[in-house]
Amino acid sequence: MESFFLGTVSAVWLGILTSISPCPLATNIAAISFISKQFSDRRRVLLAGLLYMIGRVLAYTAIGILLVMSILTVSKTAFILQKYVNIFLGPILILAGLFLLEFIRPFFRGSGISAEIQKRIEAYGLRGAGFLGILFALSFCPISAALFFGSLIPLAVKYNSGLILPSLYGLGTGLPVMLFAFLLAVSTQYVAQAFSKLAQFEKWARRITGVIFILVGLYYTLIYIIGISM
Repeated sequence: MESFFLGTVSAVWLGILTSISPCPLATNIAAISFISKQFSDRRRVLLAGLLYMIGRVLAYTAIGILLVMSILTVSKTAFILQKYVNIFLGPILILAGLFLLEFIRPFFRGSGISAEIQKRIEAYGLRGAGFLGILFALSFCPISAALFFGSLIPLAVKYNSGLILPSLYGLGTGLPVMLFAFLLAVSTQYVAQAFSKLAQFEKWARRITGVIFILVGLYYTLIYIIGISM
């Protein structure tokens, strides 16, 4: 039970780290800009932020269920993963850590969302915030792809949780937007200050998480691949 609790905390943290990383943060800025331009009423701003977050949760949950359930319903694959998942996690976490520390540079970029699509979404009003959350969640950048497919999905497979962990990850990715939606509802002057502090926080959070990933990956490698008992 304690191990699964650690998995849920990790899922939320991975989502938060994803949302404040440079590329995903740009999409969240676009979402906040959309919210601030469309709605002047405080309640509607907060509701739009909530719908945006729900959209992200739904998108990641759908992908998580599809991937995890597809993997685990294939008996041979499920048996291999249940038997060797700890072996796979070691190298995966090390690679994810190196990626977060920028020792490995991405060779592709997220596609983003075109201005034309954003305009179409604006026509839906409050519902558009939810659609925007889904679209931005599906617009994977290198960081979000590495954290979701390289870190979260292996955890979800390990705990046989295609629903809870991806949902918590999606919740984590939407929390910063909810925070900024709240700041917009209170006063726009706080938003610029919060963005500045968030950029500084992301830099150190990414580095610390990268180091932790590498250390945990080395631990799994020593225990489950090399066979050293601790």
